[in-house]
Amino acid sequence: MDAEAQRHEAIEGVRAAHRGLLDDLARLTDEQARSASLLPKWSVGHVLTHIARNADSHTRMLSAAIRGEAVTQYDGGHERRAADIAAGADRSAAELVADFARSVSELEATYDAMTAESWAGHGLNANGEIWPCEAMPFHRWREVAIHRADLGLGYTPADWPDAYVKRELAISLRLLPERLGAADQVHLLAWLLGRRDQPSVDLSPWQFHADHYMR
Repeated sequence: MDAEAQRHEAIEGVRAAHRGLLDDLARLTDEQARSASLLPKWSVGHVLTHIARNADSHTRMLSAAIRGEAVTQYDGGHERRAADIAAGADRSAAELVADFARSVSELEATYDAMTAESWAGHGLNANGEIWPCEAMPFHRWREVAIHRADLGLGYTPADWPDAYVKRELAISLRLLPERLGAADQVHLLAWLLGRRDQPSVDLSPWQFHADHYMR
């Protein structure tokens, strides 16, 4: 699959993930919004606020690319991101859902406004590193798919679509060697080559939630 086809697949995945999450939230109560999510120290309200602010951050970067500019994902960096999540977490269910719905509508409209030239542009992550626009739809798909399961509202990893799992697993496996210690790399390789029993390797440094619940 070429880059353009991958981008289209990711955008369709994002749209479907947005619709699915909106369906999940149709009967969200204030009590549920304030209840604990599956992420440590984050309520359902924290997770929903993060998903909405993440959408806004993608809209921000892609809109800048349409203008021929490159901006950071979050105006104010990690500190502003954390402050915005904390500030929005305790809102009512109706406010949380309306905010999410607005943010995804604006992001999807921005996808529609993108051109070949703007897709060739880039944004900057919070560390100032280049983030190609071409890669952003899949990152958004990842955010919604994973955090939808983190909400604890009935959607689980078993519900992730096959197309998402196929791409995410390939990326995660490609990153695995650099996240393992030297001894664990040897043990894993020996097992893959049929030269030892299945190893027990330490994958804890590899898990995405260690990066403070992604971007």
